Amino acid sequence: MISDAPVLQQTSDRAASAAAPSLLSRCARPMLGVLLPLTLALGWELVVWSGWSNGRLVPPPSRIFTTITELARSGELVHHIAATLWRVSLGFAFGVVAGTLLGAISGYWSLARRLLDPTVQALRAIPSLAWVPLFILWLGIFETSKVALIAIGVFFPVYLGVMGAILSVDRKIVEVGRVFRLSGFAMIRRILLPAVLPAYVVSLRIGLGLGWMFVVAAELIGASEGLGYLLLDGQQLGKPAQILVAIVIFAILGKLTDWLIELAAAPFLRWQDAFGRAKGA
Repeated sequence: MISDAPVLQQTSDRAASAAAPSLLSRCARPMLGVLLPLTLALGWELVVWSGWSNGRLVPPPSRIFTTITELARSGELVHHIAATLWRVSLGFAFGVVAGTLLGAISGYWSLARRLLDPTVQALRAIPSLAWVPLFILWLGIFETSKVALIAIGVFFPVYLGVMGAILSVDRKIVEVGRVFRLSGFAMIRRILLPAVLPAYVVSLRIGLGLGWMFVVAAELIGASEGLGYLLLDGQQLGKPAQILVAIVIFAILGKLTDWLIELAAAPFLRWQDAFGRAKGA
């Protein structure tokens, strides 16, 4: 009788050797994303250190890090980050709910689309700062107007994403559902929802990005806290390092929240056999 132990040992060795590069590539993939900004930061630090620039208007990373440390020690930085995060979270929630509901209604019901969509498209063309004086008159200069402005920025991409995804569902798939005599709810749950979900996740990410952009305009409405206020304060007092600190933190928070949406949506999109997934993107 021939023992299977050597064969099993070779199989386990091959599996371990295959898993090692996979784990290594998974860990190395996020590092590739920070390679470019780190290279640029190091390059600018060397330019200032060598004396080719005084770094007065564009401070080097070491000076920015020192400013971050000083603001963090005083507790001011955490206070501003918490205020901005709270506003973006509330505005994002309201904008997503409104955009999802109206987008689904407009996409599923042609009469509602003919009634709602022209008005929504006209409102979408209004610049963000044009809403500021109107919201100040309607809602005052406190938190309500700031959250409403952020919700406006989030609403439009979510609305367009949901409506466009529903309208782009393949008619043949819907016909298959009708052949199987699916009810309206079953049609939505088993056909429309899976078809719409990938585009919906993209629209959420775009809406979140606009929410982070709109929060700067929102925090110009009589704000005394928040990263937008930190930006304005740095500009008025001539502190370029403080301005860059706010910009860097905006970038980090924006990327982290975008990654959270991507992470939360991943279990619902495992069924996708997409090109990016095949390449390990």
